[in-house]
Order: sequence, then structure tokens, then C-alpha cells
Amino acid sequence: MIDSALVGFCRDNGYLLVKGLLSGSEAQEYREECHAVLARLRRTDPTWGSARELAGGATELRHCHDAQFYSAAFARLVVDPRFTDVAAALMGTENVQLHHTKIFVKPAEKGSPFPLHQDAPHLPHTRHTVGAAVFHFDDAPEEKGCVRVVPSSHKNGVLPHIEEGGWHLPLSEWPLEAAIPIEAEAGDVLFFTYLTVHGSGINTAAEARTTLLVQFRDPEDLPVDDVHRSRGQGMMLRGIDPTMRAT
Repeated sequence: MIDSALVGFCRDNGYLLVKGLLSGSEAQEYREECHAVLARLRRTDPTWGSARELAGGATELRHCHDAQFYSAAFARLVVDPRFTDVAAALMGTENVQLHHTKIFVKPAEKGSPFPLHQDAPHLPHTRHTVGAAVFHFDDAPEEKGCVRVVPSSHKNGVLPHIEEGGWHLPLSEWPLEAAIPIEAEAGDVLFFTYLTVHGSGINTAAEARTTLLVQFRDPEDLPVDDVHRSRGQGMMLRGIDPTMRAT
């Protein structure tokens, strides 16, 4: 559990880096599991066209949706109280529901960037409780393309995004350099709201950057549209779903 000062920091700034939520050995095991899962799947590259333009050259990204359906290790992780208790505290609710998961690996020396954007336009909800947790399974200094955030940007509500070449904010108005880098170590978890403007740089280092994204919500926060479905969506990670009624 985290204290009220850290909760207050997150509510003011729209993000919180929780240091050492996992041990170094746990992070290493999850790193190996991520790469093993990706090795079994057909290779796909979800790099946005605008990201390639931003990078000024060829880049690459590996990813996998619904990680918990490919390895039980991730099914255990998403219900780990060390994670779910923080998620609940930041949302201010007893109940935490899964929206979706994704493995992201930025390969060494050419890992793709993400232009600044909000997650909210992809999966709008009525009460805006949706949050994200980025689990770091290896160190993520700035040269490895760590996540960057614009503090307090969540207070601006949902911003207009450009759909061409991805789904991001206008590059001229929201340059990646305007966001602060959140360097992390293996085992750290970065939490932020789906209204927080964020992105990430290119991985120019000699080692891949390996993360798991878990997006979660209050089960009473209903989606605005029937979009962005996932196989695990609606799974309770902590507490109960008060919206369910016996028939």
C-alpha cells in the first residue's frame, strides 16, 4: 500500500513511479517470460507511421495483447496485491477491474518511439477512472526510450488527437522533448491516468527495453463506446463488481 502523500502526488501530477514493487529477480523472470511469449508468436510490428517519421529512420517494436492468456505468470501478476492495492488507492476505490494487458519490447538500438498522446481517446469512459501501470522488467534509462510524461496534463480533459499515422497529439504543439523522462529500474512500476499525456523515445541502447502494460478501471466506470475490447476485459483483479446482479 502507498501513503496519502504519494496518492496526492499522483492526483496532482497524473503519474507516480513506484520503486521496487517487484524484486530484481522477479523482474528478470518476467523479462524472460515476455521474450519467450513473443518468440512463440507470429512477429508483428505495431509501430505507428508517425513514430517512424519521428525517429527519422527504420525502427521496430514487438508486442502482444492479452499476455495472461499466453502465460500463467502474467495471470498471477495482474492479481498481485502489491499491484492491485496501489491501483485501488490511486483510483480511490476498493474494486479494480481489468481493461487489457500488453507486452511491449523495444529492441536494442532501434526500438520505436511513441509520440505524445493520451489513452483516453482510444477507450473513453464516463468517469475517467481508467489507469495504466507499466511494469519494468529491465532498467529503462532515457537512452532505452523510457516513458515520458507531461505532469498535470490530465487536468485538461480529453484533447483532440490526430488519427493519421497513429493516434497522437499534434507533433508541432506537443513535441516529445516537452515531456519529462521517467527513468526506471527493473521492478519499478509507473502508474498514470488515461488522461495523462505521455509517450516514449527511441531505444538506442544495446539492450532491449521490456515492459508489461496493464490498464485497469473502477468496474462502475462504464465505457462510452463499445470499442477496444480484449479477451480478459472485465476480470476482477481486486474486490467485487458491484454492477453485477443476480437474475
